[in-house]
Amino acid sequence: MESEFYVSTRRRLTESLKGGLTVLTAYTGVQRQNDMAFKLQQEANFWYLTGIEQPDWLVIIDGSTGEEWLVKPETDEIHEVFDGSLGSEQASEMTGIKKVITHDEGMALLRQLAKKHSVVYTIDNPPYSDRFNFSLNPAIAANKKMLERMFTSVVDCQKDLAKLRAIKQPEEIKAIQKAIDVTIDGFNKVKDGLATAKYEYEVDAEFSYLFKQKGGYDHAYDPIIAAGKNACTLHYVENNSKLQSKQLVLMDVGARVDGYAADITRTYMKGAPTKRQREIHQAVEAAHHDIIKLLAPELPVEEYMRGADTRMKQALKDVGLLKNDNDNETYRRYFPHAVSHGLGIDVHDSLGGARFFERGMVLTVEPGIYIPEEGIGVRIEDDILITSDGHRNLSAKLSTSL
Repeated sequence: MESEFYVSTRRRLTESLKGGLTVLTAYTGVQRQNDMAFKLQQEANFWYLTGIEQPDWLVIIDGSTGEEWLVKPETDEIHEVFDGSLGSEQASEMTGIKKVITHDEGMALLRQLAKKHSVVYTIDNPPYSDRFNFSLNPAIAANKKMLERMFTSVVDCQKDLAKLRAIKQPEEIKAIQKAIDVTIDGFNKVKDGLATAKYEYEVDAEFSYLFKQKGGYDHAYDPIIAAGKNACTLHYVENNSKLQSKQLVLMDVGARVDGYAADITRTYMKGAPTKRQREIHQAVEAAHHDIIKLLAPELPVEEYMRGADTRMKQALKDVGLLKNDNDNETYRRYFPHAVSHGLGIDVHDSLGGARFFERGMVLTVEPGIYIPEEGIGVRIEDDILITSDGHRNLSAKLSTSL
């Protein structure tokens, strides 16, 4: 992204908040083992406003005056030698923010701004984070506590950012399409070699190699390569089982390119499919294409969800797994996840709480049927852009066939 993109996102946030003061933090590094940190995946809102991918930076935006500052972290010489650092001039050029100040200068500035602004906007931890089964990056809570010591009121602007991020700008759509194209190339090559693969991790490794070969790209999330019954564990990431003949292999994979994610799933066959395997795959495939056809601008999100549920219940009835449309317990046993989610910087991007689909939104469509007792799991997922007159399947070039 060029600096003009980040200048634009900050301007639109300021307009959404009707001026005011905004302070957002980057993530901090977290321990991987002993004296080593994990590779940083930047907090999406901070990246959306700055493009900075290094830890511990702050951005300060005074919407009342139009002034902006970057606060660089304190870094000693030893860590600069080992880890490198982002220079002030480079940070300014990347973000379009002219003023880059030290941490101490940043704290003094905030104390001064608190005399003029009683309210400061920032972001809090993600909604429903109390349901997560992992620890949160501590930077968000630490930043909020720091601001609470200085300002009368600290207001979460996460919903405002989510609404802005839900409508993708042309540069963002271009990046998502590039990530999708890289991912599609990987799927096509992996499918061609599936017959000779012996383990799930061979398929995993092939995707990683192909992404790196294309341009040094990483996975947008841990890939799922799930053979047979493994596909019935929705977030299966061990990818270490032996591939058997006459086995369905579910692959949920997406590259990250220029900060944006792809998210594609296909279920392929190793060997010749049984009648039952083909029946389940065809049921999911037909439902998948029918559900995509529902998407259009101004369509109420709830109406779309009802339509998707109706179509998936029909799919389950077609394969003998559901008898009664009102039997939601059985329905959710065999289709236990949402049919769609937003896609962008985050793989599970928010649609901003929208009641209606709008032009510029990007979301997945990913129906599936999972039958643990039969060792069958099938999911098909494409990435869809809402357009002014309907929708465009950004991953349509990749066949959904078995």
